[in-house]
Amino acid sequence: MKVADVSLPGQTVVTGSLLFTAEDIIAFAKKYDPQPFHTDPEAAKNFVFGGLCASGWHTCAGWMKMFIAYWAKEHARLLAEGIEPPKLGPSPGFKKLQWLKPVYAGDTITYSVTLIESRPLMSRPGTSINLTANQGVNQKGETVLRFESTVLEFD
Repeated sequence: MKVADVSLPGQTVVTGSLLFTAEDIIAFAKKYDPQPFHTDPEAAKNFVFGGLCASGWHTCAGWMKMFIAYWAKEHARLLAEGIEPPKLGPSPGFKKLQWLKPVYAGDTITYSVTLIESRPLMSRPGTSINLTANQGVNQKGETVLRFESTVLEFD
């Protein structure tokens, strides 16, 4: 079985799109970010956003949901082609998180990931660290979410 080289620096992959419904926004916010502009459509009209909008953490969770679904399909595709998929591990962290525009009920966010670089870890032979640029774009083409993250990859 050959080993996959699925990403090259600068390559962007669209991982999927997610519709944010009022019900989903309210349910997430009630559990994790219970502020009126996330939980109450009427009260939200009187806040800076002018309407019910998703928590920034909800938009981040959406990115992760779409990445995991994408990676599961990509993993299966590579195996079906007789290619050993990379073994992705935990993320040591992220930086430069920006919530650039509100995500309103009815918005569809399309998420993507771009590999910036991959380098071997000298402290852990057989392990690389991948730096990625990630974003979410709404149906109007506006970037609503942007951040950089790292993920470990094992040989």
